[in-house]
Amino acid sequence: MELLWEVAGWGGAVTILSAFLAVSMGWIKAGKGFQAANLVGACAFIINGAFHGAWPSVVTNVAWCLISAVALLRMRAGRASTVGEAAPAQLPGVPDTTAQLAIVERTPAAGCA
Repeated sequence: MELLWEVAGWGGAVTILSAFLAVSMGWIKAGKGFQAANLVGACAFIINGAFHGAWPSVVTNVAWCLISAVALLRMRAGRASTVGEAAPAQLPGVPDTTAQLAIVERTPAAGCA
């Protein structure tokens, strides 16, 4: 049975580190897959930490697990609430920061030097 708790700990480490590597290298976006990997890895760390009596690690991973769970719930709620909604309106005179802005240089007027 002790082997099972050790496998859980190492599996959690591999899961969390793999997700972090994938996001850091740009292989995946920090979306549902990343948060799910964090959730699973944190749960595995909680099991391993509780077995070893490493309570600071358990508390940290409970927080990590809750953060990931809340993020997943918010992603799910955000996706459901945006279905059928109109895109936000562009206010007149306010530049759209997602587009490129042209740079216009001022040229001297004729006869002025």
